[in-house]
Amino acid sequence: MERNASNLGVVEVDLTVWRQSNSGSAFPFRRAPTLFNIFNHPNFGPPTNYLTSPLFGQSTQMLGASLGSGGQNGGLNPLYQIGGPRSAQLALKLVF
Repeated sequence: MERNASNLGVVEVDLTVWRQSNSGSAFPFRRAPTLFNIFNHPNFGPPTNYLTSPLFGQSTQMLGASLGSGGQNGGLNPLYQIGGPRSAQLALKLVF
């Protein structure tokens, strides 16, 4: 690892496909399912940097968990951060 390296090698592919339905009504709506981290590629957090630790140089948690756990500890829930596990959401939008 180079000195002062900040690139953790994060790989994450997200996919969104939307479709608009008119169905003869005055208010069409749009459906948009979104998949995050579709290949479920593991993104490890920064390695342990204590020289006296037996885990020195090894990652002990995933990147999404190492950025904060949300709540009083700060940060977002690991599910919604970069490097989190595969997840999906569905959006419905009424166009008027």
